[in-house]
Amino acid sequence: MFANLIRGSLAALVVVTGLVSNALAGGFDVNTTITGLALRGVDPVSYFVDGEPHDGSIAITAVHNGATYRFASEENRDLFKQNPDKYLPQYGGFCAFGTAMGVKVDGDPDLWKIVDGKLYLNLAPSIQERWVKDIPGFIATADTKWGDLENVNPSDL
Repeated sequence: MFANLIRGSLAALVVVTGLVSNALAGGFDVNTTITGLALRGVDPVSYFVDGEPHDGSIAITAVHNGATYRFASEENRDLFKQNPDKYLPQYGGFCAFGTAMGVKVDGDPDLWKIVDGKLYLNLAPSIQERWVKDIPGFIATADTKWGDLENVNPSDL
């Protein structure tokens, strides 16, 4: 019952925010805005080098997997280009808890955690509170489910 409540709430929020993966970003595997911007413009490298997210500059960008990423500095952009997989959020930037529940919903760049060198996002503070109660379990479940979800339109789930 809890899972159905979460799925319904998360699905509704996706529709309201409009922050879902789209064909403009090259498929359904990356969470982007309708303009193809990933992470709402937050610099993915900043989590790792600064220990916190920083907004990227519209003038410093890179395109990866059809999505546009912004960076706070050219150095961060260059680090990203050298090894994008090191800095990309897991599950294409969709919510880690939602992925474990079998849905693709927005991941908020301000609700994040680095676990074993990987960046995970969550949808909302209450969702993140639930996720941190069993991070290894939710990651294991999400890793298993991501293969089935990765190329599916969020609205089809």
